Amino acid sequence: MLRLVLLILLLLSSLLCVFRAPAFYLWYLAIMVTEFPLIFMALTKVVTFSGIRHRQFGVAGAVIGCIAFILFLTPIARAYLLSGKINEGFERAFGTGSAQLADKPNQPPFSFLGMITGINKAPDSYAVMNYKTVGGKAITLDYYKAQATGFRPCLLVVHGGSWAGGDSRQLPELNGYLARGGYNVISINYRLAPEHISPAPVEDVFDAIAFIKLRAQELMIDTSKIVVLGRSAGAQIATVASYRPGHPEIKGVIDIYGPADMIWGYKHPNNPLVMNSCKVMEDFLGGTYDQVPQKYAESSPLELVTPSIPPTLIIHGEIDPLVAYKHSPRLIEKLQTAGAKYYFLSIPWGTHGCDYTLNGPSGQLTTYVIERFMKVVTK
Repeated sequence: MLRLVLLILLLLSSLLCVFRAPAFYLWYLAIMVTEFPLIFMALTKVVTFSGIRHRQFGVAGAVIGCIAFILFLTPIARAYLLSGKINEGFERAFGTGSAQLADKPNQPPFSFLGMITGINKAPDSYAVMNYKTVGGKAITLDYYKAQATGFRPCLLVVHGGSWAGGDSRQLPELNGYLARGGYNVISINYRLAPEHISPAPVEDVFDAIAFIKLRAQELMIDTSKIVVLGRSAGAQIATVASYRPGHPEIKGVIDIYGPADMIWGYKHPNNPLVMNSCKVMEDFLGGTYDQVPQKYAESSPLELVTPSIPPTLIIHGEIDPLVAYKHSPRLIEKLQTAGAKYYFLSIPWGTHGCDYTLNGPSGQLTTYVIERFMKVVTK
């Protein structure tokens, strides 16, 4: 009986590989089952075969276990299918050869072995610096020095956290990986809601860039080649900052599951069991849409799209329960109309935080396109 109960629980968990998490606590589980599927596949196999000879529920348990195993396998299978299309789409967006790296000419976008022996390790080192002071409080950034000689391009990272939480140490593995690949990486803290409302975080991005320019000689940063990356709420901040005119040093922006249309988002709120998205937006923008409609428009990246904006890399999971997937297609429609350059990595099994580990199916694909995007826009 215990075996059957465990298998039913595993089956229910496996459904998170294909369906959006219906509650906040299940979202965490969704990250685990989609980005660490080998663990759940192994567990399912062990439980399924542990009592298959028992008469009671033996066949039923085997059937349930097989279905769960197949569902846990789907992120891996779909990653292989998607990886076969990435280079073609990327080169269609940025030109022939743009998907190839000289030092990694035959690297596949996804590999099974990479899930076991991959690149997900902590950064070697970083330095903490104060880049501004507000109300007597220092606001810091983390500097990951490029492991290459000479002045190198810079990736500026803006963390997520619903504009009210998170910090610069969020998901640092990519920072270390890109620093080892020859890019300086700056991960910033910024002023948080509800104490500080929009556009305070965007101003912090610009102040961080000003700090980088001031310390460029010391940090060995080529300040003419800056790319801004943001996740979730940080993606909204990064994209708004990058789309604002007057900052030619920003050569590209990487939007990872970010809200692109704040007006549409407010009118189409999240499942309340996952997050009270309207309250989150009200705290960040200083009121409801009826109270401050201009704030919602000014904070919507798609409202800032023009033909002259820098290239955009968009990454979004199709079963994201926190930031609706529809934000990204809505942004793409505006980019297409304006004739702006972009590439969209749409991940069918991806949930919010799908890049949690660089070794997972989503993590490998995400890292692959980010590394190539960095090469293209900073060459």
